[in-house]
Parts: sequence; C-alpha cells; structure tokens
Amino acid sequence: MSERTVNHATYTIERAYPARPERVFRAFSDPARKRRWYAEGERKDVGEFTMDFRVGGRDRLTFSTPQGFHCVSESIYQDIRPNDRIVFAYTMTVNGQCISSSQGTFEFLPTAEGTTLLFTEQAAFFEHSDGPEMRKQGWSDLLTELGNTLTQPEN
Repeated sequence: MSERTVNHATYTIERAYPARPERVFRAFSDPARKRRWYAEGERKDVGEFTMDFRVGGRDRLTFSTPQGFHCVSESIYQDIRPNDRIVFAYTMTVNGQCISSSQGTFEFLPTAEGTTLLFTEQAAFFEHSDGPEMRKQGWSDLLTELGNTLTQPEN
C-alpha cells in the first residue's frame, strides 16, 4: 500500500494589466476569450474545453502534454461579482489520479493605469502532485498569457 500524503499551500500572484477591469473580467467570463489564454498553448493538446460561467456553473478542460500526461481540470464557480471577483473550487487529475483540490479567487482592482489582478489559491496537494511551486509557476505562465491576450484588439 502506498503512503498517502497531503501538502497544504496558499499563495497569491499579483499582476498589473493596462486594461480596465471590465475588459480583464471579460477575458474570464467569455468562453472564446478564456480559451485563448487558459486552454490553448504550444505545450498542450486540448481535448475538451467547456464553460458555464455562473454561480454553480462548471468548467472542464482536458488536455495532453508532450510528456504523455493526460490532465483534467474541473471547476465550479462559488461566487461571481462582475468586474470585481471570481471565486471557484477546482480539482486537477493527471492520468486518472486526483492530484489536488483548490479554492481560487481572482480579484479585479481598478487602477489609474488599468487593473491589478490578484489571484489567491488555497490548495491541498495529494501524492504524486505537481506541488505548490510548480502550480504557482503554471498559474504565473497563464497570467502572462492573459496579459498577452489583453494587448490584442477585442473583436
């Protein structure tokens, strides 16, 4: 029998974007916009991306990596305040094994230059997980991609 472990972690990532909170929020609430920065990328092959952006609604992303990992992220929205905050709970599964369960909060703070985005994750990482440092780096990379998306004109 393998040893069961859990590692708890909380971290916050802060980013400044030269776009108003309404535009940054749309990048989360509009499925086509979110898919661009959240789901697509050169390091993964997207299998499924579904999104039901409402309190109680669920998101699902499945993808495979070049290293042969099949990943599933499933979320449920807990609280949505337009242009202000999004709170969601999510799990990550890799090759059929749940590796983490998390609560995430995005806060959209207006500034003179645009928006400060705060992302806080409170997570339980299980055995064979990516762990807090890799997860934080993953979210940091996604938020960089969000910033790249926000520099493009809206259609």
